Amino acid sequence: MTTAAERFRTAVEHRELEALDDLFTDDIRLYSPVKFTPFEGKPMVLGLFGVLLRTFEDFRYVGRFAGTAETSADGSDSPSEVLLFRATVNGKQIHGIDLLHFDDDGRIKEFTVMVRPQSAVHALGEAVLAGLIIDGLVPAPAAPAGRQSAS
Repeated sequence: MTTAAERFRTAVEHRELEALDDLFTDDIRLYSPVKFTPFEGKPMVLGLFGVLLRTFEDFRYVGRFAGTAETSADGSDSPSEVLLFRATVNGKQIHGIDLLHFDDDGRIKEFTVMVRPQSAVHALGEAVLAGLIIDGLVPAPAAPAGRQSAS
């Protein structure tokens, strides 16, 4: 039997965004290393994954651990898996983990991403923000107010 983590891994490695839809709960929360508050809800998280799948180069999973862990949302223990990955973003090598928490039906309800080193986090943050803006998922930052000329 194929687990949700295995189906998730296959979908990400093959860049099959549509395959992720059935793996996420409607109220999924994704904790990112570049944003303080989580991305919430399936439409937003799927949109983020669309950006990530375009952004990562040479993405590959290199390890896996299974067990249980406390979720951030309600503090309950849930079945969980950690997937270790390597990738490149804008020439920066990234080492990271995806921590997946599952609901009772085996769908992903909470997702935490951690990456290193800091320079890679910065490169990833810039690339993801640009992609989210292009896809219309977040507004572009307001331009700094220019100096008013005296009349």
